[in-house]
Amino acid sequence: MDKNRLDGVAHQVKGTLKDVAGKITGNERLQAEGKAEKAAGNVQEGYGKGKDALRDIAK
Repeated sequence: MDKNRLDGVAHQVKGTLKDVAGKITGNERLQAEGKAEKAAGNVQEGYGKGKDALRDIAK
């Protein structure tokens, strides 16, 4: 499993926590940061999945 997949999931979790904390506290900036971090995590995880797929094809 590619490191980017793991890092991407970690960013998604961190982003979710920020998003929820922002909703609870009414902090729109924190909520927006959380959503952005979740999106970045999705992209990074997708990149890692792509690398894994290419590695599997090469075998």
